[in-house]
Amino acid sequence: MTLEIWTEKYRPKTLSEVRSQEAVVSRLKAFVTSKNMPHLLFSGPAGVGKTASAIALARDLFGETWHNSVLELNASDERGIDIVRNKIKDFARSKAIQDVPFKLIYLDEADALTKDAQHALRRTMEDYAQSTRFVLSCNYSSKIISPIQSRCAVFRFKHLPREIIIKMLSEISEKEDLQFTAGALNLIYEASEGDARKAENLLQACSAITNNIDVTVVEQVVSFAEPKEIATVIEAAISGKFLDAKEKLFDIMIKHGLSGMDIIAQIQKQIWNLENIDEKARLELIKACGDYEFRLVEGANEYIQLEAMLAHFTKIDGKSSRKLLPDIHLLHRKKDDE
Repeated sequence: MTLEIWTEKYRPKTLSEVRSQEAVVSRLKAFVTSKNMPHLLFSGPAGVGKTASAIALARDLFGETWHNSVLELNASDERGIDIVRNKIKDFARSKAIQDVPFKLIYLDEADALTKDAQHALRRTMEDYAQSTRFVLSCNYSSKIISPIQSRCAVFRFKHLPREIIIKMLSEISEKEDLQFTAGALNLIYEASEGDARKAENLLQACSAITNNIDVTVVEQVVSFAEPKEIATVIEAAISGKFLDAKEKLFDIMIKHGLSGMDIIAQIQKQIWNLENIDEKARLELIKACGDYEFRLVEGANEYIQLEAMLAHFTKIDGKSSRKLLPDIHLLHRKKDDE
């Protein structure tokens, strides 16, 4: 068994290996062919290939000696104005020595930069545009100031679909001599929520327990209740069986070591998969999840609130919907006004 982290071991080496981002990859390949490009801004959720695409772009541009022409930084570690004034500016002011007429600075998690640092970066991008190209990566492009966004070509990455994640996990399992069940891979996907990095880490954690990976092994690693367990709780509640629903819910929490927030998040996702339920009632269930999550965020006792949520579910008719719960946010606002 290798000690190498699989997310690094199986990271795409070239743009052609980047999965499920065809629109992005085709534009990046055009930059490689012309050996010219603007500043780039990669935006999208975690674990969908932003960093992998940036490193693959550097490899395709500069070849095996790409490290000499690329400065890779993580803005969440070094987020102040000094990193822009010193490290970035020192690297940017020197000229490229390879066939490509510019060097590359990759700034990961750029949305963690302070506003002052972003304004300093904007000026640096202008001053050294002849010798350096910037690739910025962020989860939320709205946190990047407009002057920087206007200087960059924006690439938006999308969530990886189920089939891509499962295919990737299957290929890794084959290379690592792992046996798995379809249910295990599906559960890893559900826990990862489309994050390829998280999915690979979960698979590697499962492989440390056994080479024969099934649903039970995945449950031990992810502390994630099976969707059918959550569905049973919801169905018992809306059928009016409050005590059964309460007992099953708390058993799941103890068995998997889940918090109240974890449980509400899983319930919310499972509500959309329920069958034989009126759409308006489904929306009422979703609204209840939001209200009780807000209460937990505000510091309320999670067991009391989960019981209250189940009690609310029992009052919702699956074939008709009515307003049963006052708007929590309005109640808080009214209390503050008083």
